[in-house]
Amino acid sequence: QVQLVESGGGLVQAGGSLRLSCSASGRTSIIEVMAWYRQAAGKQRELVATISTGGMTNYADSVKGRFTISRDNAKSTVYLQMNNLKPEDTAVYYCNAVRFDLSYWGQGTQVTVSS
Repeated sequence: QVQLVESGGGLVQAGGSLRLSCSASGRTSIIEVMAWYRQAAGKQRELVATISTGGMTNYADSVKGRFTISRDNAKSTVYLQMNNLKPEDTAVYYCNAVRFDLSYWGQGTQVTVSS
């Protein structure tokens, strides 16, 4: 089992920045992919960014150039640096980890961007 705990959400004005963190505990060896998803009110959960063990990254088009995902394998932690935030980035952000084809989720952290 893998437990994920997110932190760093909050309220920010448009154009501002936030940094989300997600710490993994439990069986953290060989976590293949870590990712951030988000779910806005009344919408489906969507992929924001992924990062592999080797550091390969992938981003949703809507966040390219504004968000940066990074990973500290030694600390089993993944980060999401979010710059130039927009009101449409408002959502609950969830951390995800994949280990041996099993998917684990954090409880989510709220990000609210005011205009």
